[in-house]
Amino acid sequence: MITGVAKVIVPVDDQERAKQFWTGAIGFDLVLDEVYGDERWIEVEAPDRSVVLVLSRRPSDEPRRQVSDALPHSNVFLTCDDIEQTYAELTGRGVRFPAPPAEMHFGSWSMFEDWEGTRFALGQWGSRSA
Repeated sequence: MITGVAKVIVPVDDQERAKQFWTGAIGFDLVLDEVYGDERWIEVEAPDRSVVLVLSRRPSDEPRRQVSDALPHSNVFLTCDDIEQTYAELTGRGVRFPAPPAEMHFGSWSMFEDWEGTRFALGQWGSRSA
């Protein structure tokens, strides 16, 4: 039986800058930063230990995902207990949000951008029914 998601790959152009963003501005913990062939294998973990992001260098010929401005570029949707507080904390650390959090039928959510302009969803999601 599958019990959850452990790691998610996040393609980045500059692994060092991405590591600094996720550990500094966002507050994730550095788990691993090692040589991996000609590359580096960098893992950062959410403070609640729920997921590890693998900051993988994007191949130079890989196109960026093109989506509507209303949607995240990344497939990673992050969660928090209090979106207004988290929004205030992250904007205070210089994290860019294209728009403030909004109430929706599924909960409150917004998007933030990393230094490369990749948008990630952040939400205080409503309770899920089985």
